[in-house]
Amino acid sequence: MMLDRKLRLRDTLILGVASALLPVTGCAHSPDRDTIGNSSKDQPSGGPVQYVKVVQQSIPETLDLAARVQADPTKVVRIFPPTSGRVVAVEVKPGDPVRSGQTVAILSSSDVAVARSDFAKASIETDRATRAMEREKVLFEHGAAAEKDYIDARAQADAARAELARAHQHLELLNISPSATTDRVTLTSPTSGVVLDISAAPGEFSKSLESANPLIIVADLHTVWVVGDVYEKDLPKVVRGKQVTVNFQAYPGQEWSGRVDSLSGALDPNTRTLKVRVALRNPDQRLKPEMFATIHVKTGARNALVVPAAAIIREGVAITVFVKNAGNPEQRTVAIGQTTDEKVEILSGLRAGDEVAADGAELLKGGATE
Repeated sequence: MMLDRKLRLRDTLILGVASALLPVTGCAHSPDRDTIGNSSKDQPSGGPVQYVKVVQQSIPETLDLAARVQADPTKVVRIFPPTSGRVVAVEVKPGDPVRSGQTVAILSSSDVAVARSDFAKASIETDRATRAMEREKVLFEHGAAAEKDYIDARAQADAARAELARAHQHLELLNISPSATTDRVTLTSPTSGVVLDISAAPGEFSKSLESANPLIIVADLHTVWVVGDVYEKDLPKVVRGKQVTVNFQAYPGQEWSGRVDSLSGALDPNTRTLKVRVALRNPDQRLKPEMFATIHVKTGARNALVVPAAAIIREGVAITVFVKNAGNPEQRTVAIGQTTDEKVEILSGLRAGDEVAADGAELLKGGATE
């Protein structure tokens, strides 16, 4: 009996504790479910995004001309070999800086031996003719020779000296010293600059009179030309002396200032364009020939809708912005024009007063309505 009473008392206590704990457990579970639901609902989908209004303002109107960098033709030197011969050595490479008088190539030529021989013969003949003239002069002064003989001797001496000068000039043209004993010709750079091109290699035979290509091209690049094309319809907007800005694909975000130096005298019949030239100083030689450039010519100003450049989203060929629509971001396709001072011109797709996402616009991708 006593054992049965104890078992019934234990069962009663267990049921009481379980009944007391059930409401507590249910209450704890319900707030957790509500809290998770509220957190998901209130979680910001795009993070911090700043909206700005589309405004209309005056922007400069600019004519953009595609252009390329060229070396100043007046400062380009094409070095041809003065005589035919075999290239023994090329002392420079494209892109190397050179000084005036620096050796750039060496040739071996049989013409050198002929030139040295001519000079030696002319020297001997000049010495002989000079001595004969002096002898005839002494004889003439003492009445032992006729004046005609003295005049003939003087003429022969003058002719010999002229032939010696010609032979010496030929040696100078070949850059050969009169006392040299070699058949090699040294080519030197006549100016300081940068090597642009080399058209020969050691071992090749170079024919000076038959080759249309120079052996080496050297250019002074401290001043370069930027040459662009302008269509005939835009000619009134581009005049000589007009201030322009130039930028280069190699240096994004940087600008060079200059002026229109000249316009070509005739249209290209194929492209219907004129060449526009802008000369730029290039002391550090960062601008290289054949670099792509754009010449910007300011032609006035106009009113346009603009948005910050950060608001523009580029996805392939599509250009979009996020517009606040009833409190929600809406992705909208737009057409844009020129970019000026971090402002982008809007041609279509927006109206003045629309609010677009600027800073943080990229965070809205995937969460906006189309």
